[in-house]
Amino acid sequence: MLKLLEGPQTLGRGKVFWSSFLVVLAGALTYPLFADSYDVGNFAYFLIWIFMALGLCLMWGYGGMLSFGQTLFFGIAGYGYGVLAINMGGGTATIVALMLSVVLAMVAAGILGYFMIWGGISGIFFGIVTLSATLVLAFFLGQTAGPEWHIGSARLNGFNGMKGMDPLTVGDFFIEGSTLYYVMIALIVIVYLALRMLVNSGIGNVIVATRENPQRAEMLGYDVRKYQLLTFVIGSGLAGLSGALYTSWGQFITPSSIGLPAAAMPIIWVAFSGRSDLTATLVGSFLLLFGFQTITVYSQQAALVLMGALLLATVMLAPQGFVLGIGKFAADWWSGHRRREESPVMAEAGRLQSEET
Repeated sequence: MLKLLEGPQTLGRGKVFWSSFLVVLAGALTYPLFADSYDVGNFAYFLIWIFMALGLCLMWGYGGMLSFGQTLFFGIAGYGYGVLAINMGGGTATIVALMLSVVLAMVAAGILGYFMIWGGISGIFFGIVTLSATLVLAFFLGQTAGPEWHIGSARLNGFNGMKGMDPLTVGDFFIEGSTLYYVMIALIVIVYLALRMLVNSGIGNVIVATRENPQRAEMLGYDVRKYQLLTFVIGSGLAGLSGALYTSWGQFITPSSIGLPAAAMPIIWVAFSGRSDLTATLVGSFLLLFGFQTITVYSQQAALVLMGALLLATVMLAPQGFVLGIGKFAADWWSGHRRREESPVMAEAGRLQSEET
């Protein structure tokens, strides 16, 4: 099983890569020991969005399905967590609310994905349908300000957003601050490694085959619709995980986190990073989120303009992604460096062997 961590569908293998992975992980684990609580909380916030980016990487980069629906399932799970946490009374029930809200997002993705995929919707029309569904949900939630819009004790509150839910709680202990940060690190490592094993498995190879040539995959006996639906449900479920964690982190959620500007953000993160590789998406998305948040402190409009400029630059200059391009360049350089070091040794060994004979 662990052999699937490395394969043709993922960048990075060997001792150098995994040693670097462990060094970065060790740095992330020790960071709260030296940083103040405010910075740790901000980093936990950045990490919450990584799941959404990884889900889109799986759908778009590996499965060939460009979806603008990540914030749709983000919102479904986010509002789902709020409704469940409020009506279940908070406390340890918030853990159950988190899991149920992610399941809710995956069920919604399964229903929408079934009608799209079995209906033959693909390419740009796949993106149009998912964007339309996202905007419908955002518009609907925006007009739920009246007191009649409630689910049990949870009011939706329109553009003001839902609030009043508890954060993730175990007993009387709130999962916030440094604890939430460590939970995010653990979840990201688990999801990242699990996705690496998935895309390098037989299922992952079929998913990539459906991206490259679905007709040929069908001729080889695979029902590509099932693999596409599986990819869509998993990717959307990860967006739902981001949504539920976001709501528990901030104890609120608004329709603005679902609308058009928000829906475009995951596309920019993944395109800039390199949609065809999980590691590039993980690294690039975090860097963009950090940069976006830093600029937003001074000007939100400037941050949005910069995101748009990055998308244009990616499309025009590095269609495969800037981070992925840098990673491939570094890997090629290291391989060439190793070969140059080994060449004199091999030549000397060959000379000695010829002298002995």
